[in-house]
Amino acid sequence: MGHTVVVSNNAEAGTTIIQTNDELKQKPKKWYFYLWDTLDKPKEERWFMFKLDAALLTFASLGYFIKYLDQSNINSAFVSGMKEDLGLYGNELNYMQTCWTVGYVIGQIPSNIILTRVKPSIWIPAMEYIIGSWYRKEELAKRSCIFHTSSAIATMFSGYLMAGAYKLNGKGGLRGWQWLFVVDGIISLPIALLGFLVLPDLPDTSKPFYLTEEELAFAQKRMQLEGREKRQPYTKAKFRKIFTSWHIYALVPLYIFFNNGGSGSQPVFQQYLKASKNPKYSVGQINTYPTATNAVQVVTTLMYAWTSDSILKGSRWPPLIFGGCMNILCSTSLAIWDIPTKWKWACYILSGFGGGLSGICTHDNEERAIVIASMNEMAYVVQAWLPLIVWQQVDAPQYRKGFITVTFLSFALIVTAIVTRVLHGRELAKERTDQEIAFHRSSSSEDSSEIVGTSDLDNKP
Repeated sequence: MGHTVVVSNNAEAGTTIIQTNDELKQKPKKWYFYLWDTLDKPKEERWFMFKLDAALLTFASLGYFIKYLDQSNINSAFVSGMKEDLGLYGNELNYMQTCWTVGYVIGQIPSNIILTRVKPSIWIPAMEYIIGSWYRKEELAKRSCIFHTSSAIATMFSGYLMAGAYKLNGKGGLRGWQWLFVVDGIISLPIALLGFLVLPDLPDTSKPFYLTEEELAFAQKRMQLEGREKRQPYTKAKFRKIFTSWHIYALVPLYIFFNNGGSGSQPVFQQYLKASKNPKYSVGQINTYPTATNAVQVVTTLMYAWTSDSILKGSRWPPLIFGGCMNILCSTSLAIWDIPTKWKWACYILSGFGGGLSGICTHDNEERAIVIASMNEMAYVVQAWLPLIVWQQVDAPQYRKGFITVTFLSFALIVTAIVTRVLHGRELAKERTDQEIAFHRSSSSEDSSEIVGTSDLDNKP
């Protein structure tokens, strides 16, 4: 039997949970585990997971929500009067988006390296890294996808908010689109402050008020069983290991293709509706109709999460393949442009399909930080200049170059996902082989010790 882990979950009630390593590693899963994984856990562990979800997952989702709310509001404002009021008839929208992206790129990698040494609650939190530091693989897919759906919900909310804020047009000397930025700021500030109070940082550095010492020890044990190492110093050997691994060279291009292989950051549907003369759409319709695309994204992302943990038995690559195929279908049709109006609407809406989950860099804390930072860094480096070439506002609403580019990037995404799947499969096979060899060696050593011990006893007078 493995070493026992004693976890106190409710100090007031004095309840404890005792689980062995083997019980934590292997446990038969009941059918309702696939609905929500905590339903199949002991009562005390459910309470621990509830507190973790209530703090970490809630703040992660709200934080990602305001990030995309503040990022997408410029697109909503642009099609709601800002273009005409400020005379933005060239590619000024592209330039404004690029200014935001450049700032994001400059701080990405150094920020994530600092994040392994400084508490996320007082630094810029990298939620992908933090979520991966608390949850086990079987718990990660659903929570990561709930986290990611916040971006689509924020974009939807921005459209609804713009439709509502436009009714304030002229109030306080502000135009309707200007009120959108004011309201977004009011929403964002309290959520940002919430992070200082509830973000639990990392298991080995965290002391949040809502988790006991025993629960923190339990959280650390959970990560050890996942093969997640504690923080280590950055050395030449560490950097050599990271940059000679296939992880960074496969996952970085994969995320570049994923992040740029869509039109989500561009107001393509809104521009199409605004350019329409027959029928003529109102500002409210221009902002609310495109939210159907985001609704599709929310539903499919959650669908990927639940099927990944159940039907797909933990496989993360099928959603990438499926999303890439849908992107190719929709973007090819929109690049042709002269297609039936109903199919054009369908392509705009179905472009919300897309998804991807990863659980590859789980063993090395520093590698995860650098690989995730590099994925984001390079994806946004490309995003800083690519729209200036293929998504120029002067090409609206057809954006032929943009949709052709999405087609090629989606194809590259599919190929890279397949290559990554093969490489990861080989890596897992090698790990299993190494573990079997180590187990047999350990068993042989124990057998030899028993034989020697028995022989010694037999020789005693």
